[in-house]
Amino acid sequence: MFDIGVNLTSSQFAKDRDDVVARAFDAGVNGLLITGTNLRESQQAQKLARQYSSCWSTAGVHPHDSSQWQAATEEAIIELAAQPEVVAIGECGLDFNRNFSTPEEQERAFVAQLRIAADLNMPVFMHCRDAHERFMTLLEPWLDKLPGAVLHCFTGTREEMQACVARGIYIGITGWVLR
Repeated sequence: MFDIGVNLTSSQFAKDRDDVVARAFDAGVNGLLITGTNLRESQQAQKLARQYSSCWSTAGVHPHDSSQWQAATEEAIIELAAQPEVVAIGECGLDFNRNFSTPEEQERAFVAQLRIAADLNMPVFMHCRDAHERFMTLLEPWLDKLPGAVLHCFTGTREEMQACVARGIYIGITGWVLR
């Protein structure tokens, strides 16, 4: 079993991060993908992936943090993506449920990260909450240019899930999927 949605950069793990990782492997997990959700956490995720064996990371900006996206962010994500521990771009996408960043900011950051992933021939690690139609409209032109895509956070309908799977998008199994 490989856990693709590990938020080890969270401060809640500051005191027992080593134990959390050890327990995961003791429970039969073979690998961990540590999620980058903004530039700082992407940098931290890469360092943690380097620190622990059988761990890798993503580099990207979550929809909630899309208002932070700027040229310097893009350059830093590209630089991080060159590190061997970084194996995907993201967590990126759209979240129209809370709109911590405006829909326009989210769309700009999402498309920029899709472009980075395509340019670097890297898979994308994505998030879509209450935004399926717009998400697919923005993603569709890029799908054939990406080596892989996983929709880590998915809150859509069965039909929306089937449409994603039909396009070769993997769906992450989270608490949202199991509700």
